[in-house]
Order: sequence, then C-alpha cells, then structure tokens
Amino acid sequence: MRWTRAALLAATLSVLVTTACGAGPSDRPAVAVEHPHDAGAAQTTPSSAPALPAPEVPKTDLAWHDCTAPTFSLLSLGTPPTGLILECAEYTTQTDISGNVTGNFRNAAMRARYDRTPKDIAPLILTSGADRSSTATLAGLAAGSNSAILASRPIIAVDRRGIGSSQPITCMTDPDRKALADQDQFTHGGTDPVDAVAASAQNATTTCLDFLTPAQGAFDAAHAADDIEQLRKQFQVDHIALMGTGTGSGVALSYARKYGDHLSRLVLDSPQAVGQDQAGRTELSVKGAEAALTAWAQQCTALQCSLGADPHAAVIDLVKRAGNGEFGDLSVSSLVTALRSYLSDPLAQGNSQVTQFADALSALGRGDRGPIGGYVQRAAAAVATDGQFVNRCSDNTQPATPDRAKQLEATWATQYPVFGKVAAVNLMLCANWPSANPVPALEKFSLPTLVIGGSADPVTGQDGRPSVTGALGAAGATTSTLVWQGWGHPTFAHSGCAQQAVGDYLKDGTLPADGTACPA
Repeated sequence: MRWTRAALLAATLSVLVTTACGAGPSDRPAVAVEHPHDAGAAQTTPSSAPALPAPEVPKTDLAWHDCTAPTFSLLSLGTPPTGLILECAEYTTQTDISGNVTGNFRNAAMRARYDRTPKDIAPLILTSGADRSSTATLAGLAAGSNSAILASRPIIAVDRRGIGSSQPITCMTDPDRKALADQDQFTHGGTDPVDAVAASAQNATTTCLDFLTPAQGAFDAAHAADDIEQLRKQFQVDHIALMGTGTGSGVALSYARKYGDHLSRLVLDSPQAVGQDQAGRTELSVKGAEAALTAWAQQCTALQCSLGADPHAAVIDLVKRAGNGEFGDLSVSSLVTALRSYLSDPLAQGNSQVTQFADALSALGRGDRGPIGGYVQRAAAAVATDGQFVNRCSDNTQPATPDRAKQLEATWATQYPVFGKVAAVNLMLCANWPSANPVPALEKFSLPTLVIGGSADPVTGQDGRPSVTGALGAAGATTSTLVWQGWGHPTFAHSGCAQQAVGDYLKDGTLPADGTACPA
C-alpha cells in the first residue's frame, strides 16, 4: 500500500479547527418533556432485566503525551482552561481484519481530562465520523463553556483513517482538490455546476481508488468500528462506553452490530438518519443548517448587529452575490462552507462572537473580503482533506444521479436559499465512487441507548433521530431521546443539561424520561 509519510501533529490538527462543534451554552437542568404521555420519573433499566455491565478502566494504556498547548494554538481555540489536559497518542490497526488486505494503519487518539478528573474511572470513547475530526470535536468541547463532563471522567476521541491526526491520505491532484472545495464553476457560467463538479469528482475518484488499491474498501464505517475494537483490545477490557456524534453514529451503530457484547453504554448524539438515500440525508442536513442560521440571525437582531434589521435576508443576499461572482475568487461554495463552519464552532455563540461574525459579513457586503477571509480559510482547510473525501464516499449509500441533483439544485435553491444549491451540487462529490452496500440492520441489540440532539443542528439536522431509535427498537433496545432546544453541533458540547443526562447514564445506566427537553 502506498501511504504518504505521517505528518506532524501540528500539520494534521491545523486543518480541523472549524468543524469541531457549535455551541449555545446552557447549564440549566431539563425543564420540559416533549411527549406529555412520557412525562414523569426518569426512565430506568427495568428491574427484571439483568444489570448492565459497567465500562472498565483500561488495564494497559497508550503512550500518551501532552498536546494541550499545541492543539489549542493550532485550532485557534484560545487559552486552555486551567487544569485541562489534552494527551495525544497513536496505535496500530489492521487494514482489514478479514485478511483480504494485508498491512497496518496508524490511528490517532486524543484523551481529554482535567487534573482533578478521577484516574480510576472508565473513559468515554468518542467518534465523530467522516465529516469532522474526532480529536477536533473533543478539543472543541474542552474549549467551550460546557466542559464539566471532563471533570467526572476522561473522554478519548478516535480519528478515522486519513482524517485528523491519523495516518494521512493524499490521493487527489491539486486542481481537482481545489475544484471540489471551491466549486468555482458557479462563477464562470456555461457549464452546469452539477456537471462540472461531477467531472472533477470523477477524476478525484479515479486517482484515489488507484492510490488506495487494494485497500480501497477499507475506509467505511465498518472498518472504523474495527479500529475502535482494536483500541478496546489494546486497553484489555471487556466493555467500553461509546459515543457517536453526527456521522459517527454510523460508526457506533456498526460497532454495536459487530461487537455489541463489548458495549456497556451507547450514546448517539445528533445521529445521521438511517435507511435514507443520499438526497434524503442531505436535505435533513440542509434543513438543520437553515434552522441554525435563523436562530443565529435572531440573536444577531437582538444584539443590533451590523447586518441591520434582517440579518437572515442580508446573508441570503450575500450568497446570491457570491453565486453571481461579485466577490472575485470567493466562490459561493466557500462562503456557504464558512457559514456552516461558523454555525458549528464551539465558541460561536457568545455575543461578541456573533457581532464579530456579523461585522465580517457586513464588510463583505461592502466589498471588503479581509475580515471574512480567516473564516473562509479555516473552513476550507477543515473539510477539504483527501481523507474526508475517501471516508465520506466510502459510506455513501444510494447516491444521487446527475439528473436528480439538477432537479434538486433548482428546487433547493428556492426552498433553502442559503445552503440548498451548494448542497445539491455536492451530491455529485461521491457520484462516481463505487456505491457502498446498504449497512446491515441491527438484528439483536438489547442495550438501553441514549439518543440526544439539538433542535437546529447544522450538520445532520434533527429529523433523522426517529429512524435511529426505530432501528434500535426493532433490534430490541430500549431508547430514550433528549432534545436540546438550541443550535449547534454536537449537542453534548453545548448543553450542561445534556451532559448531566449523559453522565448519569454512564454512571449507572439510568436513562432520562423519553422526550426530555433541555433549554437553550
């Protein structure tokens, strides 16, 4: 296998800053239940059921080294909170445990804790999937105002292959990488952007599949689950606690399907819908991004920000102008990516951050691209890696056809005026990748599972949760859903109420009442 030489931690972490998570701080307890018939005492594991196994403290450990200061510096997260410790490590996994492909892969992990965190308590293992680095997601939690959960137990994030600090993948040509990241065809006229992106994606697919051969099938969620299983074996424990956020829910569910007997707790935060095609999943994401933008605009209006009386309309106008090529080499795709990245930033919700971002957008409206430049650069670096392309396409089931994408390009441009058109064009990113087989359903899984999410999630949206709880219920699992009434991703990074529920569940397996709502 032709792997590139491993990059330094600084180089790999620096491209992950803005896709970590978005925040709307809240330390208040749950005050409402969404389903009145479910209200009442907390839902617990039935007394007649056998006691849940507890997650275990690792008997052997990785070779951790402190990486707090460089991580915060490279991810532009400011000054680390007093007492916070971030530790980084690597471990080796088999490329394919079935033996069909030989070789190993180097996976990266990060552990976050405080100096006062008990040392004799089992960690929570975190995976945030293919759309974002797990280690950057964890760093974003640690930087935010709702990081109290780290005082009670450590959290260990595991990056997927080729993403974050794991062994990198470099398989595209520079022109194709730039075309897929910028979609600058929007500003050139002539060729339909769906056709233009499909052509660049075809080239990228060909070069990446050639580069990865014979391991081109080893980057899906099932192989990512194998890597988590290898970490469990490295720790020499029988049971782990696992959280999947966003598309990481697919990894967590794959782990439950393949290694469910080794799970003691399972948390799914803002999970991606199961059983839907690519267009359906994408529309849920777009709806969530539009909802998050609306919530941000309301806060912006309340602060009398520089975008005027209707910040949402001002953003729509900026996106339209970018699509017409008014901002030079700042493409509409780059601007929309920056908007979504900001809405998913762990430090975006403070009043000063809201007004600062509004000021950058106002300056863009006047033709000054300087202030928005930093947001655009960080966002592009966070989502344009070859590893993310490979992993995302490896998980892409039921891809959209060009004709379907063109139809949605017109429909979504009107229905979702900020994020819709770019999302429709992006349906072509993986159109030429060998279509992944449908993920096998969970057949038997009885572990009580906690599912949490936000009412305005800019990454996965909120409407996919019922499909996830339905799949778990069909396999025999009891589920409880908790909804945070704020905007951002993932939920546990922003809501102290949600963290309390997660902490209680990790401690003794107690689930909150189904339908519990946490205030923004």
